[in-house]
Amino acid sequence: MNESAIALRLSDISKNYGPVNALSDVSLTVSRGRVHALLGENGAGKSTTVKLLSGLITPTKGSIEIFGRPIHLASPALAQKAGIQTAFQEMTLLPDLSVFDNMLLPYSSTDPIGMFRRKQLREQLQHHFETLDFPVSLDLPVNRFNLALQQKLEIARALFRKPQILLLDEPTSTLTAADVDWLGNIIGRLKAQGVTVIFISHRMKEVRQFCDDLSILRNGRHVETRAANAFSDTEVVESIMGRSISQVFPKKRQPAAAQSVLSLKNICSPKLKDISIDLRKGEILGLAALQGMGQLDVFQMCFGIEQPDSGTLLLDGHPLTLLSPVDAIRPNIGIGFVPEDRKTEGLLLNQSGLKNTSLPVLSQLCAWGAIDEKKEAKLAATVFKRIDLDRRALWMDAGSFSGGNQQKIVIAKWLLARSRILLLFDPTRGIDVGTKHELYELIADFANLGGAVLFYSTEIPEVVNLCHRVHVMYKGEITDTVDGDDISETRIMDIAMGNTRHEGVH
Repeated sequence: MNESAIALRLSDISKNYGPVNALSDVSLTVSRGRVHALLGENGAGKSTTVKLLSGLITPTKGSIEIFGRPIHLASPALAQKAGIQTAFQEMTLLPDLSVFDNMLLPYSSTDPIGMFRRKQLREQLQHHFETLDFPVSLDLPVNRFNLALQQKLEIARALFRKPQILLLDEPTSTLTAADVDWLGNIIGRLKAQGVTVIFISHRMKEVRQFCDDLSILRNGRHVETRAANAFSDTEVVESIMGRSISQVFPKKRQPAAAQSVLSLKNICSPKLKDISIDLRKGEILGLAALQGMGQLDVFQMCFGIEQPDSGTLLLDGHPLTLLSPVDAIRPNIGIGFVPEDRKTEGLLLNQSGLKNTSLPVLSQLCAWGAIDEKKEAKLAATVFKRIDLDRRALWMDAGSFSGGNQQKIVIAKWLLARSRILLLFDPTRGIDVGTKHELYELIADFANLGGAVLFYSTEIPEVVNLCHRVHVMYKGEITDTVDGDDISETRIMDIAMGNTRHEGVH
């Protein structure tokens, strides 16, 4: 390759944390003005690579070249000086500060001219957001925005600094379909301007849409780099996992019986209008909708986080009152909830996987006010083995594990609690394709053994390939239900966008 066409070169890069090798002799070349995907399982070394290029950590050995010049990225300031900007998956925004102040961090917005400088920067930022087709109030604190808008702000801040190399770390994990298209247009403009983009994602559809080349990391090593169109999806998954798979999604089995487990009858709330749902034993029931159409409210209603203004919940045909999640997790009810944001809503990151897993059943593990720790560990170890979760989760903090293993811990606690109903709200968000495959199998096995699953995902192919029936929501209502051969991405999206309505179908 012509040296002038190379934007970034990593040569024999290793990064060790004590005895742990996060990266081992990675050599990688990224071409100038191309969109280059970096793929791999959680823990494969992608995040370590991003941190190295962002100046957050330095390599144990090896060298980095930017546009043909050797460089030592000893700090984020040096990385930014070299033309590298990063939009992180784990938000670096300060929630209590305004959009304006967050956009300028970590740089000072003052100089000897003082207020004039701030006024000038405000005008520049307003123009920047207009250029991005992203209307936003600069004075609102970031905590007023949902996760998708915060991710767009993270991206907008990186773009405001005019990068030559842009690192996008899981940029679409919280974005809506419309926001993904928004990002795709921006990536297209950057590529036309000669900017190099490194795109880290677990979503193959977006890799196909945006990327020219892709590299795969596995266990901290560079496996291969090819043109993106030189891989089939199955080849990518198998290369990432290091083993063969027969199919990405498990084969659907129709539920043996139509026995109702959890029902919502004519539920109304400020965001829901006459919602009726009948979740059956052995069924994976999909809930599909664009963002903010009321789907989260349905899940929270089923877990006792919210209560309806009117309508009835039924468990096995009998009236059910859920005043809080404490009611939902009782053994005689058995509802478990995997929330959208595992780090803030699903886990205690500074506690071990064991302590997180046993939380719902602590009262059952206590005798005379003390926890039976041997029983606790034995039960957790059995569940960890079932879901192929690293045994180290028995003693290591949940925060030290990859996103995929963290999600396994969240699911493990509901399996330990012997939940018979699982509420799964976007359970594969930010998880690598290998772990996704494992979770798909786990969800299907749970249903095949008689469990009932209410499932929502921002990735419509998951809804299509996992669910037996799909309720589609629009503006707080279920406007249609599809099942069997009618379950397709086109059909679901058509209804979800309000283009088709069949009133009264539940």
